[in-house]
Amino acid sequence: MKFSHHAFIVSLVGLSLATAQATRAQETPAAPAQAASAPATASSAASGATSQAPASAATTPSAAPSSSATPASTTPASTAPVAPVVQVTPPAATSAATPVAGAVQTIPGMPAVIDPKNIYSETISGKISPAIKDDLARVYVPNLRGNSVSVIDPATFKVVDTFKVGRSPQHVVPSWDLRTLWVTNNAEGSNDGSLTPIDPRTGKPGPAVTVDDPYNMYFTPDGKYAIVVAEAHERLDFRDPHTMALIGSVEAPQCKGINHADFSIDGRYAIFTCEFGGYLAKIDTVNRSLIGYLKLSKGGMPQDILTAPDGHKFYIADMHADGVFVVDGDSFKETGFIPTGPGTHGEYPSRDGKFMYVANRGSHRIHGPRHSPGSVSVIDFATDKVVKTWPIPGGGSPDMGNVSADGKLLWLSGRFDDVAYAINTETGDVKKIPVGAEPHGLTVWPQPGRYSVGHTGILR
Repeated sequence: MKFSHHAFIVSLVGLSLATAQATRAQETPAAPAQAASAPATASSAASGATSQAPASAATTPSAAPSSSATPASTTPASTAPVAPVVQVTPPAATSAATPVAGAVQTIPGMPAVIDPKNIYSETISGKISPAIKDDLARVYVPNLRGNSVSVIDPATFKVVDTFKVGRSPQHVVPSWDLRTLWVTNNAEGSNDGSLTPIDPRTGKPGPAVTVDDPYNMYFTPDGKYAIVVAEAHERLDFRDPHTMALIGSVEAPQCKGINHADFSIDGRYAIFTCEFGGYLAKIDTVNRSLIGYLKLSKGGMPQDILTAPDGHKFYIADMHADGVFVVDGDSFKETGFIPTGPGTHGEYPSRDGKFMYVANRGSHRIHGPRHSPGSVSVIDFATDKVVKTWPIPGGGSPDMGNVSADGKLLWLSGRFDDVAYAINTETGDVKKIPVGAEPHGLTVWPQPGRYSVGHTGILR
């Protein structure tokens, strides 16, 4: 979550609006590429559910969203030189997997679903893609207020590098083909947002690409588009996944604070959280259109969202409701709620796909205090019940992160304590590593899986 509805955005709204209107016309959507092109800026290779919520009906948009809106970038990403067009396929898994019976009909170009009962079957320990097996083992921590990235060696739990990036880095996002880690610098309160590419083979950053308001970023499961989440504009920008040239946009005017997402098992839709409206927005990924909205029953502050192993159920962390909403993605109806802890925020599957780790930030405030009663709840996917809770010793603010490749450590940023946490997934023991100012969406690399759909490493 970023500091949206910020006081300084309000105070500068007149200037920002004038600037956005003047610069928005400078970037013209590019035609979708027939095949993904090579990147121009980075190296690349191919407690239980205690209450049953009423089944809230989804609402449809009153008007069709604009598919031609363009962002207010001062330097268009499309000006970067483009390498010759190549056909990109997802990196192969360590062993050839054969789909089980009951094959899922996915969108064209999306890799096959190997196990229809477990979308995380290819992300278990040991299934590192050969394409990334020699990448450096590192944890990349974006420091929101430090405009930097801290690089941790997980073998020593020490920071081994720190480098400057653009303004307000929010998340470190693995690309669909796993060859680039993108830092989303959304430049809070201004129009000079950017994406900084990191080469995971060296751990070093490359030249930034100017992109308007990249709070977060996802990739359609077919690898055709990068979806830049322009939170301040209530908009999703569909871009070339390598050059970041704009292709088209989807407006979501009722989705105040649009920021996190996950995808259905077949890749046909994504559900985004609307942090400042208590809504969810459902997006057609094939037609790049808004399907409708769902108002959550408790009217809270939805944060992260995670697809269940079956690929149809979604879990939504809510910072004000202090728990996780359960939503049927196909019918787009709320079906339950799981209490966890104060300030429920991030969600990550265990390496065996049996459990979900839920970060409870310990505060309802956008800028919370240090040493809050932060914790991690462990939910059993099979029962939707909390089976363990690990408090942060001395208090803390666990936010966003991911799980180590071997599944033994859950890495999370300590948002308001300027640390990263390495949490033992057997015992709940916590190591704290000092990093920069206000660490946010860290990623762990490398990770098992065939391709990434974005955020801090949602792999399939």
